Amino acid sequence: MGENIRFAMRGIWSHKMRSFLTMLGVIIGIASIIAIVSTIKGTNDQIMKNLIGAGNNAVTVSLCQGGDAYDMSMGTPQGVSPLSDDQKEQIRSISGAEDASFYYSRSYLDSVRCGTQSLDMASARGIDSHYLSSSGYEAYQGRPFAESDFTSARKIVLLDQTAAESLCPGESAVGKVIEVSGEPFTVVGVIRRADAFRPVINSYQDYYLYNQQNYGTIFFPDSVWPVLFQFDEPENCMIRAEETKKMSRVGKEAAEIMNQSVQSGNDAFSYQAEDLVEKARDQQNLSKSTNNLLIWIASIALLVGGIGVMNIMLVSVTERTSEIGLKKALGAKKKTILMQFLTESAMLTSIGGVLGVIAGIVLAKVISVMSGTPAAISVPAIIIGVAFSMLIGIVFGLLPSLKAANLNPIDALRRE
Repeated sequence: MGENIRFAMRGIWSHKMRSFLTMLGVIIGIASIIAIVSTIKGTNDQIMKNLIGAGNNAVTVSLCQGGDAYDMSMGTPQGVSPLSDDQKEQIRSISGAEDASFYYSRSYLDSVRCGTQSLDMASARGIDSHYLSSSGYEAYQGRPFAESDFTSARKIVLLDQTAAESLCPGESAVGKVIEVSGEPFTVVGVIRRADAFRPVINSYQDYYLYNQQNYGTIFFPDSVWPVLFQFDEPENCMIRAEETKKMSRVGKEAAEIMNQSVQSGNDAFSYQAEDLVEKARDQQNLSKSTNNLLIWIASIALLVGGIGVMNIMLVSVTERTSEIGLKKALGAKKKTILMQFLTESAMLTSIGGVLGVIAGIVLAKVISVMSGTPAAISVPAIIIGVAFSMLIGIVFGLLPSLKAANLNPIDALRRE
C-alpha cells in the first residue's frame, strides 16, 4: 500500500495542473457542503441559545386553559386546588432539578404610582425565597428579599430595571414608596438577570420570534399577595434543571406532580411546561429543512467532480498502457494493477477533499462576517467530507482501474 501511495503522489505531482483541475469539482462540492453545514450548526446553536438563554435552564410550568395560560384576573379557577407542601417537595426532589420556585402571577397590573410618575403597563409576581436563584435574577441595587420578609408579610417590593427606570427616572428607586392599587409598598431592591443575556436579532423574523416587549415587573413576597389579590390562587412553578438537555424531562415531571391538584374529570385546566427545548428544535428543523436542499444541490458538484475523476483516470490508463503491459509481462497480477489505480484515484479525491474542507471553513467564516449569520464548524462534517471524497475516488476510479487491470499485456506492449 505504501508503494501504491508513493506512485500515486508521483503521478499527481507530475501533472500538477491537470490534477488540480480534476480535484476542482470535489473541492467545490466539499467546500459548499462544509460551509452550509457550518451555517446550519451555527444557526441552530444560536436558536437554542436565544430561546433558552445563556445557561439559565429554567422551565416555567403554568396553569393552562385550552392550551393557553390561564389569566388569574378572571378569578380563581374551579376544581384547581392550591399546591401542597408535599407536592412542592416532590418537585424539588425531581432527578436533574437544581432548584424550584413557586410564585403567583399577573400579566397586567394597573394603577402603579411613585410620586408624580406612573407605570402604565406592568406585570406582577408574588415570589418565594427560591425565585431569584431559580430564574437567574440578582439584586444590583438595594437588597433581595430576606427570609423575615416572607414570614412577617412586610409590604415591600422588588422592581426590575424597566419598572425602576419608569417610576424613578434619573434616580435610585431603593427606599421609595410606590402605590399599587392604592396600597403603599416600599422598594427594597432593583433586580436584573445575572447572565445579562440578550438574543441575537438578525432579521424581522428573529425580532418577532425572540423579542418580547418588557413593560416592567414588580415582585412581591408571596405572603403579601392576598393583600392585593385573591387567597388560594393556583401557583406557577419555575424549575431549574442541571443541564439544558434535562429541561424537557424535568418540566414534564413537575407538570405531572402539579396536575394532582386538578380535580379528576376537569379537562378544562391542566398544568403545562413551557418546553423551550422542543420549541428550539422546531425552529432548528425549519431552518435545517431549508438548508438541506442546498446540501443536495452542492452534492451535484461532487457528482460532477467524480465524473471528472473517472474521465481523467481513463485518460491516465490510456497514456500508461505500455507501463501496464510491462508490469503485467513481468508478472504483476490484476489485483496489483487494480489497487495501484484505485489508490491514485482515491488519493486524488482525498487531497481534493482536504482542500475542500479548508476552503469550506474559510467560506463559512466569510459568509458569517458578510451576512451576520452565525457559523460553527462541525468536526463530524469535516471527517465525513474527507471520507466521502475518498469514497468518490474509489467509486469513480473503479471503472478505469478495472480497464487497466484487464489489459492484455501483449496488446498493451504492441500498442507502444
